[in-house]
Order: sequence, then C-alpha cells, then structure tokens
Amino acid sequence: MRVIIGFAPGGGVDIVARLIGQRLSERLRQPFIIENRPGAGSTIAAEAVVGAPADGYTLFWATSANAINATLYNNLSYNFVRDIAPVAGVIRLPNVMEVNLLVPAKTVSEFIAYAKANPGKVNVATVSGTTLYMAGELFMMMTGVNMVQVPYRGAAAAVTDLLAGEMQVMFDILTGSMQYIKAGRLRLLAVTSAARSEALPDIPTVSESVPGYEASSWNGVGVPRNTPAEIVAKLNAEINAALADPNIKARLADLGGAPMPMKPAEFGALVVTETEKWAKVVKFSGAKPD
Repeated sequence: MRVIIGFAPGGGVDIVARLIGQRLSERLRQPFIIENRPGAGSTIAAEAVVGAPADGYTLFWATSANAINATLYNNLSYNFVRDIAPVAGVIRLPNVMEVNLLVPAKTVSEFIAYAKANPGKVNVATVSGTTLYMAGELFMMMTGVNMVQVPYRGAAAAVTDLLAGEMQVMFDILTGSMQYIKAGRLRLLAVTSAARSEALPDIPTVSESVPGYEASSWNGVGVPRNTPAEIVAKLNAEINAALADPNIKARLADLGGAPMPMKPAEFGALVVTETEKWAKVVKFSGAKPD
C-alpha cells in the first residue's frame, strides 16, 4: 500500500506519516510504503492520488496546506473536497507566535501596539502556501496591524534569519522552534491553537488577546473518491486504533501535537470548514503561489 505525501523526507509531516504507516503495517500485516512527492504545496501529490485507482491501495497524507491550496491555486486539476474522500484525522499541531530578542514586546497585546507604532517596519518570516504564512495574514486581518511578509522556501531558513534579527516575528510549528525557545534565543509570545498547548500550558493563546483567532496545522488521511465505503471504514478503524496506542500518543506529544481521531464524516467536515476559513484569508492577503 502506498501513502503519498507532498513533502520531502525528514520533515515533521514525513515523520508522522512514517510513524503511523509503520503501526498500520504491524496491525494489518502489510507493508505501507511512504512515497514522497514534494512540490507546489503538495498539489503534485494530491494530483497523483486523485488519478489513482479507487481500490484502497493508494492513500493521501492530507494536511492543512491542502485546505489553503483550494483557493491559493487558481488552476488546480482537481477539487480537493470533491475528489479526495476523507478517511481519518491523525494529528493537530499548534503553531507558535515568536519574536527575536530585540523586539521589546513580551505579550501579544504589546506586540500589536509595537507593530501599530511601526507600520511596515515589522518583518514576519514565513513559508509560502502554508498555515505559517496564513497565520500571519489572519493575524493582520483580525488586528489591523501592518507587517511585511517575507516568504522562505523552508521554515529552517526562516528561523535562522529570525535568530539573526533580520526578521522580527514568525509563526512557526512548535517543533521547529522548541530548541531555540528552551535555550532562550527566541521569545515565545503565544500559541495559535484555540486552547493552550499541553506541551506549554503556561503560554497563552493568541485568542486570549485576539478573540476568535486560531491557526493550527493538522494531518489526516484521504483516498481517491469512489473508494468503497467498507475499505474507508476499515482504514479509519485501524488509524484510530493506532492513535489510541499509548506509545503513539507519547510520540505525537514529543512532536508537539495531539492525536486527532475522527470518523470519516468528521474529518470531511473539518476539511470543508478549513477550506472555507482559509479562502477568506487568501482573498484578504492576495497571496499567490511562488
């Protein structure tokens, strides 16, 4: 069985996919081969799955990027909501809002005041076509602050420039910055999830200062549409069983995330809601793919 993901080996998405794939291999006594097809914000991988036979042997590792791409790309050859059948949720990952140590703000409210006092002079390091980019756009849309989005091809390079003081703020996946936060090299202002992170219970959410703000990342599994319902149900049961395993839960917690077990309909509803939400932010930002 193939699990196609739209990102390069070694990153957070790849790590989670291999973790779950290995457990499914053990449970179903069948190899799950992780196939990396990076590029174009994972649209290349999605196209490959949409065109695959609907026999349950090709799975798509869906992420929040796919909900963004639905509006970000004008000429997709597929409709993600229509052409990828939802199977199961896997993990939700909070993003963090962080600044370099030269920025005087210690809280989100102080940062908003700082940014409004310095319009167009606050650079936000980001990664195009991801929730990291859209988190900054959503923040600007909801607060009225004016920041300059500086896109990078990868989060690692963005964090490097944030550490160097060339960028003032960044919205990053928790796992990407945790080592620098713990070392006192970056200042963590807030997490972007709706609720506080279990990994950082003392850190406030952005929504505590900006009511209604939420911009977490998620992973899930889909298959080509028209895949038989009994196959979808079987895969859903096995994925949810894997997520209930204490060892899997602990590993996901180490990555800064929480299991996201869902029935197919629940995961499908999440995809629809996220697609509608990010469509508004993409249109507000005027963002275009690189």
